[in-house]
Amino acid sequence: MRAGAAAGRPRRQVLVPGGRFVMGDHFDEGYPDDGELPLHEVRLHPFLMDECAVTNAQFATFCKQTGYVTEAEQVGVSPVFHLAVEAAPADVLHRLDTTPWWLAVRGADWRHPAGPRSSITEVQNHPVVHVSWNDATAYSEWAGARLPTEAEWEYAARGGLEGARFPWGDELTPRARWNLNVWQGAFPTHNTLEDGYLTTAPVRAFRPNSYGLRQMVGNVWEWCSDVFDPRWYRISGVDDPLGPGSGQGPDGGTWRVMRGGSYLCHDSYCYRYRVSARSANTTDSATANLGFRCVRDV
Repeated sequence: MRAGAAAGRPRRQVLVPGGRFVMGDHFDEGYPDDGELPLHEVRLHPFLMDECAVTNAQFATFCKQTGYVTEAEQVGVSPVFHLAVEAAPADVLHRLDTTPWWLAVRGADWRHPAGPRSSITEVQNHPVVHVSWNDATAYSEWAGARLPTEAEWEYAARGGLEGARFPWGDELTPRARWNLNVWQGAFPTHNTLEDGYLTTAPVRAFRPNSYGLRQMVGNVWEWCSDVFDPRWYRISGVDDPLGPGSGQGPDGGTWRVMRGGSYLCHDSYCYRYRVSARSANTTDSATANLGFRCVRDV
């Protein structure tokens, strides 16, 4: 374990200074069921966070050294966005009922992010996807790290900008420049690719925020450690809150928090690439737009 952890450490982590911030949706733009309100003060100790989401190359090292098999690999099927599938027709099993732009593809997994005819050979520096919360936790433990709490994630994403909408400010495209990888055009049929990407982008494709953290919004959703509960902000603790199910609030079950949005987010249906936005998925779920990054205590 010790040797594996050393080998698996991310290439670079940055120090996120401790401090206080007002957590939540300062613009009242969120979806009511997501529970981005009420605004509430949080105080955090300093911590170290990965500069970037965990990459395919880093996750490959983990799997090679440990023999780990992800849950998507075990199941043999995982969702892929319909415009990105690389698979034989027989391997495209069906559309997902509530989100028909997702196709259940046999053989899609982290090694084959678009389906069995794809590979990670040309995307080693892209974020690993098709990883469940359980997979992300296993990697984090091997690396001698952990997943961030939801409060740590939002504080880090803000980069010291109190109450801002995005890691760089309130305007989506200042000076007509894209600072993140999200959907442009008519979702889900036509992406104009103004930001340069249909699916994932390299983890260093866009400028970092003021803390030196890259792509905290857009590109891929990122797992957090917390159980998800839309009521949590009403009773959240102030000092280093750990989330529901931790003895600090209600037990929200097996759903865990996801943060940051992804390359499929568009304000017409998923305006969740704001730093305050929340979403969730079950611990065994994996998709082609869901990854993670790690933190360590100082």
